[in-house]
Amino acid sequence: QVQLVESGGGLVQAGGSLSLSCAASGSILRIDVMGWYRQAPGKQRELVATITRGGNTNYADSAKGRFTISRDNVKKTVYLQMNSLKAEDTAVYYCQGSVTAWGYGVNDYWGQGTQVTVSS
Repeated sequence: QVQLVESGGGLVQAGGSLSLSCAASGSILRIDVMGWYRQAPGKQRELVATITRGGNTNYADSAKGRFTISRDNVKKTVYLQMNSLKAEDTAVYYCQGSVTAWGYGVNDYWGQGTQVTVSS
């Protein structure tokens, strides 16, 4: 099977920075799009950023200019560098990957989530 495990969340003051990472493991043949999503209390999960296997990126308007998504295909890891954090960035952040796994075909997998709290 496939697992995605996030790390790097925590508490930071407004204006500060945090870096998240998400490592995929298991019987993985290929990982196509990987992404970061977030869900604040009482709100729906929303896109933060995605990155293709070739490195093409896409950002939510709220993340443009402040967040940077990157990935290491050899390590099967996706990163999110978050700068100039605001209180409204407070949420649980989830990584997602479109993974082709041995015997399972292509499926979307999600991490368990990591809490990011920005104090104002």
